[in-house]
Amino acid sequence: MPKLSAEHLRVVDVMSRDVEFIEPHASVQDAAILMGEIEVGALPVGTAQRLDGIVTDRDLLYRVVARGRDSSTVSVREVASRPVLTCGPEDSLRVAMDLMVANYVRRLPVVDGAGAVVGWLTLADISRHLLVEDAALQSVLQALTEGSEGS
Repeated sequence: MPKLSAEHLRVVDVMSRDVEFIEPHASVQDAAILMGEIEVGALPVGTAQRLDGIVTDRDLLYRVVARGRDSSTVSVREVASRPVLTCGPEDSLRVAMDLMVANYVRRLPVVDGAGAVVGWLTLADISRHLLVEDAALQSVLQALTEGSEGS
């Protein structure tokens, strides 16, 4: 089977379908707790049908902690990143990656034709998929691993 490149892969082939949202009125403290529990660096704010923003660990750090704000009283809505960039499930992975690079974002909500969130695409998803699917890279990594076992 021929290897598919980022130009040939679609976002739907790589995205996560399990998306955890946080309500806009939730506190930043609640967002940080949820991020820790599910081990993610960002959460979409709102619902699948109404995406209000994205709150990231960096938003929490720079917009709350660094400013000495009380994380239990600041709402997620106040610090969420906007506007939200999105991609579609049928977009090529290359298009999504170009969008991420051009806008310095590490994750994109994936929305259907009606604008509802149907998935989440992260740099980690892309890296994991490309790493697993790239036989040449796997060979190099195996060789490196085997070569360092004696060290």
